[in-house]
Amino acid sequence: MELRPIIALIGQVTTILGISMLLPAIVDLVAGNEEWQTFIISSFITTFFGAGLWAATMGEKKALNLRQAFLLTFLVWAVLTIFGSLPFIWSKYELSVTDAIFESMSGITTTGATIMAGLDDAAPGILLWRSLLQWFGGLGIVVMAIAVLPTLQVGGMQMFRAEAFETPDKILPQATQIAGGMTTIYGLLTLICIGAYWAFGMNLFEAVSHAMTTVATGGFSTRDAGFASFNSAALDYIAIIFMILGALPFALYLAAVQYGRWGNIFKDSQVRAFLLIVFIVTIIISWLQISNNIYYGEEAFRHALFSVTSIITGTGYATTDYGAWGAFSITVFFILTFIGGCTGSTSCGIKIFRFQLLARDLYQHVRQILYPNLVHIRRYNGRPLPDSISSSVQSFVFLYFLSFIILAIALSLTGLDATTAFSGAATAISNVGPGLGEIIGPTGNFSSLPDISKWLLIAGMLVGRLEILIILVIFSPSFWQG
Repeated sequence: MELRPIIALIGQVTTILGISMLLPAIVDLVAGNEEWQTFIISSFITTFFGAGLWAATMGEKKALNLRQAFLLTFLVWAVLTIFGSLPFIWSKYELSVTDAIFESMSGITTTGATIMAGLDDAAPGILLWRSLLQWFGGLGIVVMAIAVLPTLQVGGMQMFRAEAFETPDKILPQATQIAGGMTTIYGLLTLICIGAYWAFGMNLFEAVSHAMTTVATGGFSTRDAGFASFNSAALDYIAIIFMILGALPFALYLAAVQYGRWGNIFKDSQVRAFLLIVFIVTIIISWLQISNNIYYGEEAFRHALFSVTSIITGTGYATTDYGAWGAFSITVFFILTFIGGCTGSTSCGIKIFRFQLLARDLYQHVRQILYPNLVHIRRYNGRPLPDSISSSVQSFVFLYFLSFIILAIALSLTGLDATTAFSGAATAISNVGPGLGEIIGPTGNFSSLPDISKWLLIAGMLVGRLEILIILVIFSPSFWQG
């Protein structure tokens, strides 16, 4: 396998990460905080490493084949996680390597699980760095889902391959053509979200930090109590709007901007299904709160809508302890953890379209039993679905739940109770953030877990974010043969 094109791209993205570390350095310097030195040192090391790789492979512009693309996707997330952890290790918080890697992986995969406490008194630079990690991670997820995964044929994603990018063995031209448009739209959504947060009560720093993690559906906050500390209905609804926007397909935004196809956003099958699920579950959870005398009226609806949106999009914000709403609510939220948002978005989970395809397969199977001679053509958004798509989706969903079960059992063997182990596995694989229970629930964090549990969760976050099959392929012996 020719590694030079892979090294060149890793060098480029690592250099960008290193340069971005200057932003929190400037923030700390302006605030008179000595932590700016930590970011300067981290920036120098990261940029030096990235620029060195880039310079050593200067001129490498070859298109990547499939094997190279698999390896590149894995290495980019791994390398960025390692270098993203440096400010956590060398800051005054002196996080262990395990905790620093955990926080960095949680950020770059937009999971939102955290081991850090005392955020209310933390230096602004480290808070901004956490938000930047999630913002970069969200952008990387969008580009990967639109430009890379369809060509790699991961979990049925090949059905979303754009006509202009259908060369089966050339990844690099696709990514470069798509990234510019995606970055522009992603940046505009972030700027609008910043303005809305700022206009309705957040200071500018909090608005910037929270906007980046909202659009990225990541969930890191600048406060220990998270979104609940603002106690503002207006801010809650703004967060709901932008969490939903982050969970919709960015390819539809690009088509709307370029060709004026704004109506196509709500004509898309998975968008309608996603919004319908959010609406129905919100009504059910609202009714449960009212009937159990927890919240009433608009407040019950707002907390329900916020919690449902936060969990299904994988953001992980919380305005209240939804873990105290009863067993039925906990079960519903646990299921939502796996569903996720739309494909080509910053959200996580199995994704809506895969459940739709599974439902169509089941419907066709039942129809064939009832009417053996009937010819039934499965369609999605008006297009016929080949059998290869169904097989790919079924394999993905099977591996997804198998990975969840293996991770949950492994966490249980480290001494965690059943609630913490199973919800921790679910939140890691689905990249959601907080789990359930007193330890890792919406009012807790992951700091008290044993190191072995944290490393298992780190692996789970990476496996979930890279859609499982990429990891399976990379660690398959046959991948390295020939």
